[in-house]
Amino acid sequence: MSTSVTRLFGTDGVRGRANGVLTAGLALDLSVAAARVLGDAGEFEGHRPRAVVGRDTRISGEFLEAAVVAGLASAGVDVHLVGVLPTPGVAHLTDVLDADLGVMISASHNPMPDNGIKFFARGGHKLDDALEEQIEARLHADEPLPTGADVGRVHPHPEAVQRYADHLVATVPAPDGARPLAGLRLVLDCAEGAAYDAGPRALEAAGATVVAIHASPDGLNINDGCGSTHLEPLRKAVLEHGADAGFALDGDADRMLAVDAAGDVVDGDQVLAILALAGRETGSLVDDTVVATVMSNLGFVQAMEAAGITVARTKVGDRYVLEQMRASGFVLGGEQSGHVIMSRHATTGDGLLATLHVAARMAATGRSLADLAGVMTRLPQVLVNVPGVDKDRTDDEVLAAAVAEEEAVLAGSGRVLLRASGTEPLVRVMVEAPSMEQAQGVADRLAGVVRERLSLA
Repeated sequence: MSTSVTRLFGTDGVRGRANGVLTAGLALDLSVAAARVLGDAGEFEGHRPRAVVGRDTRISGEFLEAAVVAGLASAGVDVHLVGVLPTPGVAHLTDVLDADLGVMISASHNPMPDNGIKFFARGGHKLDDALEEQIEARLHADEPLPTGADVGRVHPHPEAVQRYADHLVATVPAPDGARPLAGLRLVLDCAEGAAYDAGPRALEAAGATVVAIHASPDGLNINDGCGSTHLEPLRKAVLEHGADAGFALDGDADRMLAVDAAGDVVDGDQVLAILALAGRETGSLVDDTVVATVMSNLGFVQAMEAAGITVARTKVGDRYVLEQMRASGFVLGGEQSGHVIMSRHATTGDGLLATLHVAARMAATGRSLADLAGVMTRLPQVLVNVPGVDKDRTDDEVLAAAVAEEEAVLAGSGRVLLRASGTEPLVRVMVEAPSMEQAQGVADRLAGVVRERLSLA
C-alpha cells in the first residue's frame, strides 16, 4: 500500500488530490510511520500511545479518516476519534487530553477534491522539519506491528465540539459574569467546513446574536464560493441583516477574515493590529512585540511602530510565525491571509479564537470594527507572478540594481519584495506604494526585468 512521493511534506502537512496523490494506502502508511516517531517520543514503561483524530467536512475525509485510524490502531495507538472539528480544536484536544500526537484530515481552503493530513506532536504543536523527515524516513520501514492486546483501541469522543467551544468562550471572560459578546449581532461564514457547529455554538454561548451562513455542509460544498477566500456572500449578509460585523472562516477554521458593518474588508493585518493594541493596553503583549511575515502590509508596520509596538518579521507561512513566537516567547503573531496565533490560548492559528477576541474588543470598547481597524492604513499592494524563470537567481546583479533603483524612488514610502516560489519555477514580485498606479508601475517594470534576466527559455 506504500506510495512514493517526492517531498511528501509541504508547508502544512501532506496535501493533494484525494485518491490522486493522497490515497487511503498513503494515509495508512503515514499514520503507522507517525505513530512510530511520535508515539515513541512519549514512550515509557506501561505507556500506550494515544492520538486525537479529526477532519473537516469534505467527502474524502470519511475514507481517509478510516485509513488514518486503521494505521494508528494497527501500530498500537489508542485513538480518540473527534469527527468534524476545526484544526485548532484538534490541536487543543491533543494538548488537554495529553495525547502523544494529533491528526487533522483537511486541505484547509483548497477546493473539495483536495485533502490533506497534518500531524501535531505532544502538546498540540505543529511538527518541525526534523520530525517530518523522521516520519518520511520510516514510511516504508519493514518493522513488526503489535498483535493481540497490544493493538490500539478506538474511542469516539462525542463531546469534542462542546469542549472546544467551551474553551474558546473561557478565553474571553467578561466582568461580573456578563457574557462578553452581549449586544452584538454577528454574521459568521462557516465555509461549509469544520466550524459549522463549533463556530455558531461558541459565539452564541458568548452572548452574540449569530447569523450563520454556509453552515450546512454536504461533503461537496466546502469552500465553494464561500468562506475567507470568497467574501462577497459575507458582505451581502452583513448588509442585509444590519450586523455589527461579519467573520469568514476557511474550511478548517484556522484562519479568519472580517467585514465591518459597511461591508468593507478587514484583513489579517488589521485583525493583528486590533489584538496587538488590546494586548499592549492590558499588559499581556510580551515585550510589546507582534510577529508577522514579510508579506504584512507596510501600513501595519508603520501603525505598530507609531504605537510603540515592535514587529518581528518572518518568512511567509504560519509555521515560521509559530517558530519565532516559540523561540522568543512572544504571544501574538499572524499573517495577512488571516492566520492569527494567540499562544496564551492556542498552539496554532485559530480563526474562531481570533473572531471571539476581536468581537470582545468591540463589545468592551463600544467601538465599531471599522473604527478599531482604522488604526492602520493599508498601502496599495500589487503582486505579480512571473512564471518560467530560474527562481534560484533572484540575486542577479542587474535585477538587484533595478530593485535598488525602484526602492530609492519610493524613499521609504513603500517597499519591494521578491519571493521565489517554493514549488514552481516562479518569482513573485510584490510592491507597496502610496498609490495603486505607482505600485503597479513598479511591479510591472520589475517583473519585466525578472522575465528578461531569469528566463528559462
